Amino acid sequence: MRDEPRSGCAINAAVEALGDRWSLIVLRDVIFGGRRHFRDLLANSEEGIASNILSSRLKALVAGGLLTHEDAGRGRRGTYSLTEAGIQTIPVMVALGSWGLRHRPTTPELSIRARLLEEGGPPLWENLMDELRETHLGIPRPDPDRPRASRLLQEAYERVLATSS
Repeated sequence: MRDEPRSGCAINAAVEALGDRWSLIVLRDVIFGGRRHFRDLLANSEEGIASNILSSRLKALVAGGLLTHEDAGRGRRGTYSLTEAGIQTIPVMVALGSWGLRHRPTTPELSIRARLLEEGGPPLWENLMDELRETHLGIPRPDPDRPRASRLLQEAYERVLATSS
């Protein structure tokens, strides 16, 4: 990953930081799938990412400041965590999901989260970002009594799975 963007264009700078489609998929899996270890990301990839591609994307996301990696030592699982910059990709992910809902074929079980995030708007995104800050950065949620966005998204996913089987 380059230190300086090719131009001063904000869109170019963002595209360079987020990288290619695999980088966005890895971020999606950390954000929405709660996957924080290499093997979890590899084994549970809906798209079937290859291990060498996953390794390279994780390194690029760490170098780009979207993830951190805590090395747990030889023979132990290192943990990836979102940075504040990684957490703030939520609105980007929502926009991509909304676009995908409208312009690409999707399945009910894999599109329910995108639909709910689109419908919930910025308040739901902020709630999810507060949860991610708590999980990845250790910052307590400002309103711990508020229902968790992740629970709402997970329960909706499970309901769709139950009705499709």
